[in-house]
Amino acid sequence: MFANRLTKVHKHISKWARRQGISCYRVYDDDMPEFPFAIDLYEDIVHVAEYARQHTLEPDEHAAWLDACLETICRVFGVPLNRVYLKFRERQKGLQQYDRFARAGAEYLVRENGLRFLINASDYLDTGLFLDHRNTRQRVRTESEGKRVLNLFSYTGAFSVYAAAGGAAETMTIDLSQTYLQWAVRNMELNGFSGSEHKYLQADILQWLETPDNARWDVVVFDPPTFSNSKRMRDTLDIQRDHAMLLNRILARTAPGGVVYFSTNFRRFKINEAEIRHAASITDISRQTVPEDFRNKRIHQCFRIVRT
Repeated sequence: MFANRLTKVHKHISKWARRQGISCYRVYDDDMPEFPFAIDLYEDIVHVAEYARQHTLEPDEHAAWLDACLETICRVFGVPLNRVYLKFRERQKGLQQYDRFARAGAEYLVRENGLRFLINASDYLDTGLFLDHRNTRQRVRTESEGKRVLNLFSYTGAFSVYAAAGGAAETMTIDLSQTYLQWAVRNMELNGFSGSEHKYLQADILQWLETPDNARWDVVVFDPPTFSNSKRMRDTLDIQRDHAMLLNRILARTAPGGVVYFSTNFRRFKINEAEIRHAASITDISRQTVPEDFRNKRIHQCFRIVRT
């Protein structure tokens, strides 16, 4: 049953990807409740995430079931097991069964829309390149020529790479994690963007937005976590509660006529337009930004906000 479904979706999506020139894409996303996986292809790397679920399997039985699923994935995709990386969306009992998948430092170079990115298939829950924002990144690229671009909660800097590729006059990449900022620098340098016009800042973004600053940005990317109580942050972040306040602070740093791309993965998110000031327009562009390879069309919500 699993093999038949994988074969069918892989045949369809791989043809679409080849026509589009896409080499990193989602193949399977919890299509069948009996097989709760998200499966992404990063060229010849297979990244598998098992979603948490209630089941009656003992740890040894679960391990045997996983082995059978992985054998099926290898057979359908024609890849060896050492090219498959298994993750868990939530901590479960019996994770010690899967030590053989706990490989470290598995970095690979992949391509997207003519640009190059480092992914890490082994050390983090995610790889460093969120495939559901492929379309959003391309939108930022087309709007960045000659612009000053600010990337908040930048993660590994993919939006900054796209902005620079689009001819941005300046980029500022900000994240709380020095690890991710260093990763962003490497991604930028991989694509030839190493000039002083590309800046990086390790900062608590909630605090940074409270600091007076006369700089005005033409394009802002704001893709925050749904919730954060990191010990390195002064305050907690709850995106449903805080988004209007944060967007108002961001818009205060946006040039007249500038654009803010705001995205969230919170499935129950409702934007509070009444509390967002200095916005000439707020447009929900989620349908245009979720790529065709994502069966779940609510993987993110995305808004394009134009400053008055």
